[in-house]
Amino acid sequence: MAIETPFKNLIPELNYEKETNRWKNVVKALTGPAPKMGHSPRNEVWRKNKSVLWHYPAKQKKYEIPLFFVYSLFNKPYILDVAPKTSVIEGLTNLGYEVYLLDWGTPGYEDKKIGLDTYIDKYLRTAVKRAIRHSGADEITVVGYCLGGTIASIYASIADEPIKNLIVATVPIDFKPAIGPDKWTEGFRNGDINIDSFIDVYGNIPPKMVEGMFRAMQAPVYFTNYTMLLSRAHDQRYVDKWQRMNKWTVDQVPFAGEAYRQLANELFKQNKLVKGELVIGNKKADLKNIKANLYVISGSRDHLILEDQSKPIMDLVSSEDKTYVVVETGHVGLALSGLFGKIVDQWASSRSNPL
Repeated sequence: MAIETPFKNLIPELNYEKETNRWKNVVKALTGPAPKMGHSPRNEVWRKNKSVLWHYPAKQKKYEIPLFFVYSLFNKPYILDVAPKTSVIEGLTNLGYEVYLLDWGTPGYEDKKIGLDTYIDKYLRTAVKRAIRHSGADEITVVGYCLGGTIASIYASIADEPIKNLIVATVPIDFKPAIGPDKWTEGFRNGDINIDSFIDVYGNIPPKMVEGMFRAMQAPVYFTNYTMLLSRAHDQRYVDKWQRMNKWTVDQVPFAGEAYRQLANELFKQNKLVKGELVIGNKKADLKNIKANLYVISGSRDHLILEDQSKPIMDLVSSEDKTYVVVETGHVGLALSGLFGKIVDQWASSRSNPL
C-alpha cells in the first residue's frame, strides 16, 4: 500500500551543484586573496608627508574644468576606482573629464598632531593649486564624498582659489541629527565619553576602533552583508562585488588624533559648521561664503548619513545655482556601483566649459 507524504510538495528538491558552488564561493570570499583595487591609469602630481595628489587623464578631453575629488579621512579612497566598468573615476575619464584625487594616506603615530587646519589649509589648498596649475585650467570643480564632502565644504568657505563648482555626496553638514546608539551620542555631548583623554593616551584613533564605530552605527544592518553573501554566493559576479566592498569596509586607516579631536568636539559635539563658528587657519569657515555652483546628493537608503544632515547646506550657502537630489542607493552603493560618476556628469557636463 502506497503511503502519501503530506509535506512532499512543500520541501523543494536540493540542487546539489548549486549548493556546492555556493559554499565554495563563500569559503573563497572569506579566505581567498583580496581582489585588486585601483585600475585607472594615473600619475603622481604632488606629495606632502603621507598625502599624494593623483591625476587621472581623460581618455579624450572634452571639458576644460577638471574634477578634484576629496575623500573621507576614515577610509581609503580606492572605492572610487574599485573595479573596471563600475569605477567612478574610470567612468568620468571615459566621459572626457580630467580627474584629480587627493589621497590623504595612512597617518603614523608621528602625525598625531595633524589637525583639520593642516589637512584643509595646508594639504588640500596646496593640492588644489597644484591641480589647477597642472591642468592649465582657470577654474576647478571640487567633489567631496562623505566626510570628504564636509572637508570640501569647509575648504570652499575659506578658499581664495577659483572654485566654479562644488559637488558633495552623502555629506554630514549638520551634526545635530545622528545615527548610532543613543547612549553614544548622549555620552559624547554631555561629556561622559571623554575623547580627549583617549587621544592623549593613544595619539591616533586605531583602525580597529574606526571599524568598530562603523559596525555599531550600522548594526544590525552591518551584519546582513554576510547573510546576503550566503544567499547569493552561487552568483560569481555578486561574490566579486561583495569581496571588493568587504575589503574596503574593513580596510580602515588610523585617524590623526588632533583632527579627530576637532571633528568630535567642534563638529559633532558643538556643531560649529552649521552655526558659522568653525575657524580654520585663522579664517571663519562660514558656509555663506560659498558662491560656487552647488550640487548635493543624498542616498535614500543611506544608513550612515541622514538627509537631515546633508540638506541644511542648501540654505546656508550663497550659491545662486544649487541643486539637491536624492538617489535610490545606499552610502557605499553610490560609489561601488559607479552610479556616482554618472550623476556627477549629468550635472557637471553643462558647468565644466565643454570644449
